[in-house]
Amino acid sequence: MNRRLAQGLTGDAGDRARPAARVVVALGANLGERARTLAEALIELDRLPLTRVAGAAEPIESVAITLAGPDEDAPAYLNTVALLDTSLAPSVLLEYLHAIEARHGRARREGEARWQSRTLDLDIVAYGDVRSDDPALTLPHPRAAERDFVLGPWLAVDPDAVLPGRGRVADLLAALRAEETS
Repeated sequence: MNRRLAQGLTGDAGDRARPAARVVVALGANLGERARTLAEALIELDRLPLTRVAGAAEPIESVAITLAGPDEDAPAYLNTVALLDTSLAPSVLLEYLHAIEARHGRARREGEARWQSRTLDLDIVAYGDVRSDDPALTLPHPRAAERDFVLGPWLAVDPDAVLPGRGRVADLLAALRAEETS
């Protein structure tokens, strides 16, 4: 096995291969053939080295979120969550996710432009219990607890899910929905 694939955030793989971790990946698309793109992305995730898709939720539609907040005028997103079992290091998995996005026409943007519509968005929501403040990959995802379109599909595919450092996904989703209706 290529040791680089199993290296951690700091790049130190040690002498042992990394055990498989349960990883939550959020998938979204609001341009092009959204359903087909998500289905193809799931197949590509399952083909990654040292990785298998353990489950994926049925896609749901959601309003686009921009820097200014929800945008009803932007094309709607189709979102899902996939559970992966992988021995890839978080940083290596992120590189693979960016490559999958690029194959589907996603151009990476910085600043406000990163909130624009896209053909495919893949985010690591959680990587086991790993926590990282690395600017290249913050774990768990800093806004996951605020996103119904992440929490809902995640709960559908894993009823016992826990967002590290934040709590049970069922409780987070209930609180978020209660806040939205008040």
